[in-house]
Amino acid sequence: LLQPCPVSCKLPRMAGMTDRVQCSPPRCVWVNGPIIVGAGPSGLAVAACLKEHGVPFVILERSDCIASLWQKRTYDRLKLHLPKQFCQLPKVPFPDDFPEYPTKKQFIDYLESYAQHFQIRPRFNQSVQSARFDEKCGLWLVRTEGSGTAAGSRSHEVEYISRWLVVATGENAEKVVPELEGLGEFGGDVMHVCDYKSGEAYRGKRVLVVGCGNSGMEVCLDLCDYGAFPAMVVRDSVHVLPREVLGKSTFELAALLMNWLPLWLVDKTLLVLSRLVLGNVEKHGLRRPSTGPVELKNTKGRTPVLDVGALGKIRSGDIKVVPGIKRFTPAKVELVDGRILHIDSVILATGYRSNVPQWLQGCDFFSKDGFPKTPFPNGWKGQCGLYTVGFTRRGLSGVSSDAARTADDIGRMWKEELKLARRPIACHGRCISQI
Repeated sequence: LLQPCPVSCKLPRMAGMTDRVQCSPPRCVWVNGPIIVGAGPSGLAVAACLKEHGVPFVILERSDCIASLWQKRTYDRLKLHLPKQFCQLPKVPFPDDFPEYPTKKQFIDYLESYAQHFQIRPRFNQSVQSARFDEKCGLWLVRTEGSGTAAGSRSHEVEYISRWLVVATGENAEKVVPELEGLGEFGGDVMHVCDYKSGEAYRGKRVLVVGCGNSGMEVCLDLCDYGAFPAMVVRDSVHVLPREVLGKSTFELAALLMNWLPLWLVDKTLLVLSRLVLGNVEKHGLRRPSTGPVELKNTKGRTPVLDVGALGKIRSGDIKVVPGIKRFTPAKVELVDGRILHIDSVILATGYRSNVPQWLQGCDFFSKDGFPKTPFPNGWKGQCGLYTVGFTRRGLSGVSSDAARTADDIGRMWKEELKLARRPIACHGRCISQI
């Protein structure tokens, strides 16, 4: 059954044709459907939609579990910032008994049951090193490194080959660690917020939290709950909005207003309501941007902070707001206004970024920051069978939209090909047919 595969081989276009051949490393795997990179909510969503169309696929995931960002790189107190109806994936809603804002554990349980419901089985521990479109044979070549027995191979390198590539690694694939002068000389504990779980280890300590987004605010609140003394670095302007207004989600209110009002007026309305509910936040050191919160999110991807209690701690002085950092010294930090703070630990709530430019080669569909150059709602499809899910800057609701469009488009082409007679397609490389 196993035999050498020539450098140029004929691969079946239709599902159900299987040949296994002995290949020298890296082993090559023909995929009778799309290759999906990433097993987070985006990858799961498009996989579920493809299942509905009867299209086979392979999901490549660098971690050993689905939704590794949620499972391994989030703090314990995290809840969804938006109501659950805006965060559910296609085809399966959240359970009725889940609260309006599900907890981290509840969301992970939902994703696990979602994957089980659709029998989605990613190939774990497969880190994509490169993906490129080979114009000669009209196929995507995706090379991975990993551990385990992926594709029945003992080799740590596998090359997957397909007509379609779905980039589903999302907006938060890699942590952002800024260069801060003197940080290496600080001497205290330094970690990125992706490694922070709770404030238990920080009782009685003076903690500098660098960053004032949702993560920075909530980590400061969590530190206060555990008896720590946080100071939050606010270098740039930031929109702070109440999570709810008159019992209704601020996000839901904004979405409703967008159906009737122009964007500038929606932003103006949100800011007026925020001022009525939260008061003047600028007197606490939280300067508002000149651009409105919705416009800023849509154009720059900067998410407004939805307050869940941190602002009250800022007012009381339990959370100190400080300006930018000039330099670190042993056990101290000097701020740009000349003040010096004695601190024990530093938590970098400095966000995440896309990692697509690191591995997607020879493709100008993505910009240098790892987002599609084509703006929403048309950034889900590129050329030569390239698709993206989860880069809309609109959270999980954008994921569902991208996933449905991607699956519909691939499903249409898949069904058209099923009507054609089987015919081989020439391809370079050495392959073993898989799906």
